[in-house]
Amino acid sequence: MKITIVAGARPNFMKIAPITRAIEAARAQGKSISYRLVYTGSQDDTSLDASLFADLGMQKPHAYLGIESSNPTRLTAGIMVAFERELTENPAHIVLVVDDLTATMSCAIVAKKLGVRVAHLVAGTRSFDMNMPKEVNRMITDGLSDYLFTAGMVANRNLNQTGTEDKNIYYVGNILIDSIRYNRNRLLKPVWFPVLGLKEKEYILFTLNRRALLNNQETLKQLIQTLIEKSNGLPIIAPLHTYVSDAIKALNLSAPNLHIMPPQNYLFFGYLVNHAQAIVTDSGNVAEEATFLGIPCITLNTYSEHPETYRIGTNELVGDDPQKLAEALITLGQGKWKKGQLPERWDGRTAERIIQILSEAF
Repeated sequence: MKITIVAGARPNFMKIAPITRAIEAARAQGKSISYRLVYTGSQDDTSLDASLFADLGMQKPHAYLGIESSNPTRLTAGIMVAFERELTENPAHIVLVVDDLTATMSCAIVAKKLGVRVAHLVAGTRSFDMNMPKEVNRMITDGLSDYLFTAGMVANRNLNQTGTEDKNIYYVGNILIDSIRYNRNRLLKPVWFPVLGLKEKEYILFTLNRRALLNNQETLKQLIQTLIEKSNGLPIIAPLHTYVSDAIKALNLSAPNLHIMPPQNYLFFGYLVNHAQAIVTDSGNVAEEATFLGIPCITLNTYSEHPETYRIGTNELVGDDPQKLAEALITLGQGKWKKGQLPERWDGRTAERIIQILSEAF
């Protein structure tokens, strides 16, 4: 069985790495299975830092399509043309796509047009907002997929409500947890950690990426001010992309406990997550990691791709509301944060289940 695995952005690799290790383990057991990893971006993409693949314990992509564009229509068209050529020259029995990117949808369409089965990893997530491009990508990809691998029962229900047949839905668990378990003992303390006088469990980790929030300077300013004022003087460690740090610096806010840092490599960032007292973020992936690690997490968004993180996990949604953020930080400071539970099948064996299902299908 030949599997072509598609990555469309850096975060996809955290979910693909466990799949590649599971395939290699199956091959070691004598199973006839192989994979080809395709990245739709370019080889010199600056988001793919030099240590990424070594940090994740995986090989670099076999092919780079080199398609990049800020225009979603041109991006879709470019990826489809390039991926059709890739898949024609390197046939596969299954194309596995991840999450909800334009690349996810584009490659799923091409695969179906060429008569190749499609497997969607992290299927069934919904925001129920069709004005969000990612929601369109999710709906189309799920509708085309032959194997829908879900992380929770909420995702299963979402798929059922759109008429997806049960026989195509596989509740395998959260693939991101596989990466956390694998790397937890490999995490590295950043070299600057002691320079700042930081101590484990005595800082707040802050991440931000959502452009809609960054474009609303007044709300952004209120949120940052609230975070600073309600942090009880704890250091706030903020590893941010340049466009985010520039937006925050433009607010002319200064605080001795706010440390804006450049983006960290995977093992450094994992250490920061693992040893934070609490996390403030707009990242669903970070909220999932926090739930697994039992770390209080405040999410600056009104929805989560995985509702398990706030329904039974350590996550709370506060949206863009400074008052709700303040209330959450006060609860945290009082030591009254909910304990949280680990969602079912978030056990680090998701990739094994996926490869077992695909192997049995062939």
